[in-house]
Amino acid sequence: WEFNGSFYQPSAFLMMGIPGLEALHHWISIPFCVLYLVALLGNCMILFIIKRTQNLHEPMYYFLSMLAVTDLGLVLCTLPTTLGIFWFDMQRIGFDACLTQMYFIHTLSFIESSVLLAMAFDRFVAISHPLRHPSILTKTTVVKIGLAILLRGVVSLLPIPFLLKRLTYCRKTELSHSFCFHPDIMNLACADIKVNVFYGMVILLSTVGMDFIFIVLSYILIIKTVVGLATKEECLKALNTCVSHICAVLVFFIPMIGLSMIHRFGKNVPPLVNTLVAYTYLIIPPALNPIIYSIKSSHIREALLRALWRKGD
Repeated sequence: WEFNGSFYQPSAFLMMGIPGLEALHHWISIPFCVLYLVALLGNCMILFIIKRTQNLHEPMYYFLSMLAVTDLGLVLCTLPTTLGIFWFDMQRIGFDACLTQMYFIHTLSFIESSVLLAMAFDRFVAISHPLRHPSILTKTTVVKIGLAILLRGVVSLLPIPFLLKRLTYCRKTELSHSFCFHPDIMNLACADIKVNVFYGMVILLSTVGMDFIFIVLSYILIIKTVVGLATKEECLKALNTCVSHICAVLVFFIPMIGLSMIHRFGKNVPPLVNTLVAYTYLIIPPALNPIIYSIKSSHIREALLRALWRKGD
């Protein structure tokens, strides 16, 4: 601890595993390890297939590549510390290391939200304006959207570590999770955190909140277009191209909204529920997204089967 006036600047925090189930951590680590491997191999597979398959060099699959890279970043930021706790009881994390992990976790989450919005826009243009789709979403436009997404995520979260570093902290250093979250760290402070709370709420609503609203609006317009199609087969074909994306949106936003509600209003929520929702939010989407797109996207599925067939030969 570093003494600072009446309070202290902690040199480290203690991360927690799953409350009440500490004795089972070694067994619990097995499904987490499986999810880790599925997320790593699945997203690497998606990137490999898109890179080497020429007919997948389209906006939809460029955005899917961005999603895969973001998911890889999320599991690499979170699961190593989680498995370290489960296997070796490595609960201690340095103050600066914790702020760094927190920054990357929240930045990658914001980027994922923006990528899902870009994918919704791609589906809207492809279904509502199919003839203009190639001229609207050119490779240059996709690159510009990707850079804008990256810049927004990096810049909007940049003040957060500095806002936390200026605070003084009480002697309690136990975090609620096996990784560092902004509300978790903030609630350990003994200083006034109104600025932190306000800024956190503003960027959450102005980025992730707006992304979700625009995704919903995109699908309202898509449904309006689909209803006007001539035949039932055309309607189903158009909607089928959106199923994978809708699943990815639900898998990401439902636990994220749940976790945000728990951190702000769920003081009486059991710690176990809080922990499980956090794991669902950060670990399940990176593992499920490659599976969802491999199953529902015929182009990805066919490219994967071709690659496996060639390897078998």
